[in-house]
Amino acid sequence: MKETIFLGTYTRRESKGIYTIELDTATKQLTNLNTAISENGPTYLGLTADGYLLTVSAKEGQGGLVSYKLLEDGTYEEINRVTSEGASPCYVGIDNARRLAFGANYHKGELTSYHFDTDGVLTLVDTIQHIGNGPHENQDKAHAHYSDLTPDNRLVACDLGTDGVYTYDISAEGKLTEVACYKAQPGTGPRHITFHPNKKIAYLFGELANTVTTLAYDEVNGSFETLQTLSTLPDTFTEFSGGAAIRVSSDGKFLYVSNRGHNSIAIFKVLDDMTLDCVEIIPSEGDFPRDFTLNKTEDFLIVAHQNTDNLTLFERNKETGRLTLLQKDVYAPECVCTYLVK
Repeated sequence: MKETIFLGTYTRRESKGIYTIELDTATKQLTNLNTAISENGPTYLGLTADGYLLTVSAKEGQGGLVSYKLLEDGTYEEINRVTSEGASPCYVGIDNARRLAFGANYHKGELTSYHFDTDGVLTLVDTIQHIGNGPHENQDKAHAHYSDLTPDNRLVACDLGTDGVYTYDISAEGKLTEVACYKAQPGTGPRHITFHPNKKIAYLFGELANTVTTLAYDEVNGSFETLQTLSTLPDTFTEFSGGAAIRVSSDGKFLYVSNRGHNSIAIFKVLDDMTLDCVEIIPSEGDFPRDFTLNKTEDFLIVAHQNTDNLTLFERNKETGRLTLLQKDVYAPECVCTYLVK
């Protein structure tokens, strides 16, 4: 069986834009890298339920979101783009039920919501500006880094600059209203958050502190409460590293994170009380593992390295959570986002 993975990239050196690559689950190999769309700076992307590819873009001092439609001949047609002066977003979240998309803009410290119609046309609906800072040198101002749905269809947003995790109600039109704000420990730098399949627990990755925090989620008011915080690095490591991607297996038994700098994947077992216990920390086999994804069956894990232009493929043991290296030299230029076509 072959599964398609979209790759979002920087286009500062060799990359031409958005790529696709195939995972052959029979041969256990990544093959057939293909340039899907020539685009500037498509560092994050998402696919709607009806097949529109939404990607961030940066060009000539403008940043925003672009919509593409897959044609019958396998090429992509641009539908429209919604951009404004300044940097592009760094995350794309999709709400298929309300036909909405959400962007988080690191440089501007703002959230954006968009409507996409049945033809894939994007329209900007709302913009929310975060305000604040933190004690770390990278927390000079708000730096929104994540915006996606909670299990009860609110919006949750992580802001690295303010140490805040914000919860918003979403109107049918896509307007956002803040209902709660969780404050992480100063200097944490919230980057991404993922929910356990039980929908009551979330795991927050702190980029600056290199920590994963277990949170209890209250659906009544959209608030979070701290249950546990663990380092994602070995105790003996003292050099630079920054947290990047975080994923939980669909059975809820294991959590995975990538460490940029230490260049590793940390594997955690989810205990009965939903807190975590570190299983192992293994080399990611490349420099700056910005993102990774589990395949459809979750038998494999694919890691993208921004600085060394390579993907690595691991086989996953579902009983122990451990990873076994299969490939480490798969070319993928400046890759910073892996998105599985489900």
